[in-house]
Amino acid sequence: MPDPGVRHVRIAPPPRSSRPARRALAALAVCALLGAGSPAAARTAPGGETKTVTYRGHTFTVPADWQIVDLKKNPTACVRFDRHAVYLGEPGEQQDCPARAVGRTEALWVRPAAATKASVTEDRTSRVFRATATDEGIEITAPYREDRATVQRVLESAGLPVASARAEQPGDIPSALSVPADATAHRGKGFDTCSAPSQTAMNAWRDGSPYRAVGIYIGGINRACAQVRLTPEWVRTQYTNGWRLFPLYVGPQPTVGAGSCQNDCAAITDPVPQGRAAAEDAVARAAALGLGKGSVLYNNVEQYTRGGALTTRVLGYLEAWTERLHELGYRSGAYGSVSSLVLDLVDNAARTTLPDVIFFAHWNGEATTDHPSLPAAMWAKQQRIHQYAGNKTETYKGVTINIDRDQLDVGTGV
Repeated sequence: MPDPGVRHVRIAPPPRSSRPARRALAALAVCALLGAGSPAAARTAPGGETKTVTYRGHTFTVPADWQIVDLKKNPTACVRFDRHAVYLGEPGEQQDCPARAVGRTEALWVRPAAATKASVTEDRTSRVFRATATDEGIEITAPYREDRATVQRVLESAGLPVASARAEQPGDIPSALSVPADATAHRGKGFDTCSAPSQTAMNAWRDGSPYRAVGIYIGGINRACAQVRLTPEWVRTQYTNGWRLFPLYVGPQPTVGAGSCQNDCAAITDPVPQGRAAAEDAVARAAALGLGKGSVLYNNVEQYTRGGALTTRVLGYLEAWTERLHELGYRSGAYGSVSSLVLDLVDNAARTTLPDVIFFAHWNGEATTDHPSLPAAMWAKQQRIHQYAGNKTETYKGVTINIDRDQLDVGTGV
């Protein structure tokens, strides 16, 4: 049936609110109904206020300062979880997503689904609730960073059985068609972007662009963009069409404000358990997409200030990540800046387990996998990716995507 979209948004002010406060709340309601898609459209309301949003017969009570994005009215809006927002419906064919977004906060995405019963699961590793509800069926994704209680209240306000939420296990993720082991091997140009592009976009770029590899964000607590189209079928289709892939996992970061963490990130606090847990989660998600043993999985580590305890935490986390991936039959990759992660790995090569492939970032515009920070003997056997330019908007065959540009030289490891 057609998506009826937002039926109403009602602001609930605290008792004895002043006339100016009521006017401000009314303005916020108008903004919410318009479903503005830019961060500037959100307005911060005084603490404690809420508003109700009704979609397909289900009503949610959310904090009053959460932006409402009606995807039917704004089909190019990017569904992303690094900002407080409520997304309603399915995004359009061409989401206007950034090349890079990192971080996680509390948000809500509600879209149509053929639900037969109300159910709630919770993934504590990625910090996200997933739910379904009956009547005019809906499917819900509700991520959180630290404020789990707020997301729980939002779901409970719609009558969802959060108290009996089932812990989500890797077995809950459906099995998938697998792709051959060379799916993550490529020599040549590639690009990465925050959300997996549509099939129309991938076909257009296959025919018109110089790229033949695509970076995909498969999971992690700090993965910001919802992956609307990243499915086993999508992966299989891209491989069949000649694309190769480099899967990125955005786990805990060196610090809450590292690199691209504009709205803060969940941080590395207990390196070894977190590194092992990240590897196990990444493998489960990769396998569910059809990326089997022998694939390279890249841990995304944002830029940080080197030295002391911070360097120790980062190296301990990545060593645990690498060793656990090896135990599970996968190869380890690590993404990071030449000014932080790369220098720490090189300086400590004799004292840590290095990743199998280095994915280094230096936006110098040079499409080569050589770099002064990398000794010639390290990662020398088709074990490098260079992100040489970032935040570039390119158009091929009429399809525009904001990307980071990459040069790959990654083999199969045999």
